[in-house]
Amino acid sequence: MTVCVITISDRASRGQYEDRSGPEIVSILREALSDCEIRREVVPDEIQAINDAFDRHTDADFILTTGGTGISSRDVTPEATRSYCERELPGIAEILRAESYRETPTAVLSRGVAGIRGNTIIVNFPGSVKAVRLCTGVLIPIMEHALSMLRGEGH
Repeated sequence: MTVCVITISDRASRGQYEDRSGPEIVSILREALSDCEIRREVVPDEIQAINDAFDRHTDADFILTTGGTGISSRDVTPEATRSYCERELPGIAEILRAESYRETPTAVLSRGVAGIRGNTIIVNFPGSVKAVRLCTGVLIPIMEHALSMLRGEGH
């Protein structure tokens, strides 16, 4: 399995802020998935920059983003993802929000989406370390099955 973790942050992309959520996702994936190639990238909160990053990793099985899912004017990750994907996977975004809400009521303000482009599943996580720990833990148990289904291998 190949997973690309993309941190979407103006400040982190300029080197003004240390990205902690991207490395946290990588750490959790490495611990949970023994045979997994993991890539990382940091881009600014700009639709074109996000879509360009997606284009660079179209060979990945999963692209997991962190950041840019809130309600500020610079939070454009859901818009970029939605326009890039060919099909949505609303159940993933729904369960991530629902599980996050159990720990943090403000999680309902997250606008993250999930979808498919070609053979790549793209999932938006919020930008906090706490949120990515929870979201990565929720996603890991379904990743292999999702890939099997996407490849037409059935249940």
